[in-house]
This record gives sequence, structure tokens and C-alpha cells, in this order.
Amino acid sequence: MAESLPPALQPPVAVALAKLVKTFPGPNALPGGLTAEPKWDGYRTTAYIQADQVTLWSRQGKELTKILPDLAAALAAQVPPGVVLDGEAIIWNKNRLDFEALQQRMVTSRAALPAVVKKLPASFVAFDVLAVAGQDTRGVQFTGRRQLLEELARDWAAPLTLSPTTRDMELAKTWLQDLPATGIEGLVFKGAAQPYEATRAWLKLKHKDVLDVVCAAVIGPVTQPQAIIAGLPIEGALKIIGRSTVLSTKIGRELSQHLRPAGPGHPWPEEISESSLNRFSKAKGPVRLTLVEPVVVEVSADVAWSGMSFRHPVSYRRARPELDPSGVRVPPELDNRRR
Repeated sequence: MAESLPPALQPPVAVALAKLVKTFPGPNALPGGLTAEPKWDGYRTTAYIQADQVTLWSRQGKELTKILPDLAAALAAQVPPGVVLDGEAIIWNKNRLDFEALQQRMVTSRAALPAVVKKLPASFVAFDVLAVAGQDTRGVQFTGRRQLLEELARDWAAPLTLSPTTRDMELAKTWLQDLPATGIEGLVFKGAAQPYEATRAWLKLKHKDVLDVVCAAVIGPVTQPQAIIAGLPIEGALKIIGRSTVLSTKIGRELSQHLRPAGPGHPWPEEISESSLNRFSKAKGPVRLTLVEPVVVEVSADVAWSGMSFRHPVSYRRARPELDPSGVRVPPELDNRRR
């Protein structure tokens, strides 16, 4: 008889999350010691496998089954009923993760979707299991859940795959430096003795690139900027590629010493939409920019680069007034991600 899902795991169910840390955590930061795995750049997806159907859900409780028919079919064929998997839906494009391709599926019509799926098929990377054979496994320690997951994945074939893990933190540090070239955002850490809880019980550490950008506008007054608007020369013009996180009063005052109001002929408008700076923002109204004479600033940014902009705010580090804004170029590591 086919196993059904436990009553407490009828979709959608809240998922475990990770708290952002700025430095590599110590060996005892989580119960039972650390296990590290890649932080995938895709859609966090929970898969519910039942005898009569497979459904896929986002961490916000939005059903994704219709835009991921290739994954639903593979899960139905390779995973027994009564299983709930936690993982990431990703798309590989020329040996690099392509988040934009996933987003494209969200706005593709049902008639056009099969062609899009065929051109750039998705993959499902499983990294945890919430139920096996109709039994809730969330109370099992991570090491036990991982053993169950590895047993389930023993005979999987593409597009299903198992996320790698390691307890060797020296290897994990190598991953943190090397894997971002493929679009991996960083690392997630889990405690070997942790149960699965729908809280920020895990930890995440993002890889950061340090680069020079052109600050040609700020939010707030020139004398006390609240955030910088960053630009890079793309396709022959200085394009807005993102904003910074909020500047402290002290940092904003220090930056203001290098800012001058813009003269005529500035390439940017005085007002843009919030969504053009942050596509995930719930605010859709206009953002007023204070245009300034271009100045080079150093920022740190994670690897989530669309080819035209950063998906997340950058972190301001310092002004570089000794550098000529006309000499700033798109760094090779970002330029390579556009191809």
C-alpha cells in the first residue's frame, strides 16, 4: 500500500532557515558540530511526493509545480510516495547557475513553457528530508536525516541530485573560495545533532567580492547620504547596478566629504522605481535620487549578479577619490557571469 504523507506535513509547511553570519563559525557554533554544504542560487523548494501527485512549494508557500514540470515528473518517477524533500530548484547554463532562467519561467505562458523547459531544464538539489515512508523525520538529528536522504538518493539520476556536505572545515573553506565561480552563493552550516525546525536554526556565510564601482547618486542629502547608488559601465554607458545597505551616520558623514552635487548632463534620472533597485522589495513606489558628480567607491557584494545588476544590496567599504571614475570597468569575475 502506498504511503501517505503525515497529517502535520500537508503542503505547504514552514521550512528551516539560516541566520547570516559574517565570519566562518567556530566548530561548536551548532549542536553536535558543524556540517557545511553549498548555498545554492535558485528557488528554495519543498517537494511533497504522494501516490497520486507530486507538488512543489516555495518557502513562502507559493506552489511552483506548474513552472517546474520537469522536476515534478522526475520526482514522481524516482522517489517513493510518502516522502517530503527540502532542496533547491536550480538551472545550469554553460556550467553556471542561472537564476534569471528560473525567473523567466514565472512569466512564461503555459503554451510557451515546454520550449523554455526543453532549452534550459531545471535540476532539484536535495539537502534535507522531512518525511520518509509516511513518517515525519523532522525530530531526527541531522546526521540521521542525512543517512535517510542518502539512501533515498542512491539510485537517482538527473535532474535529481544530492547536495554535497562535509564536516572537514578546511575543505569547506576551499568551497567558499572556489565554488562561487559557478554561481554558488556561499555555505550553509547545520549542526549534526539538530532536529529540523522551522526557525533560523542554521547558519549561512556568503562569499563576497570586493570591487570598485562608481557612485553617481545617493539616497538622502549630499551632506548626509543614507545609501549609495552604484554604477558600472555596461554596453557603453554608466548603468545603475544596485544600491548599498543603509549607511551609518558616521560613515555617511565621512562619505559626504567626497560628494559634490551633479552638474548638467548627468546620465541618470532623478527618480527611479524601487523595483529597479531591488526586485524583491514589496515597495513599488518611486525612489528619489540625489545626483552627484561620479566618484569611485569600494564595495563588497555577493555573487548574485544578473549580468546587469546585483540582486542584493552591496556593502559600502570606503571612498576611492584618488581613482578616476572613467577608468572603472566591470570586473572580469562579473563580466564572465554575463556570458
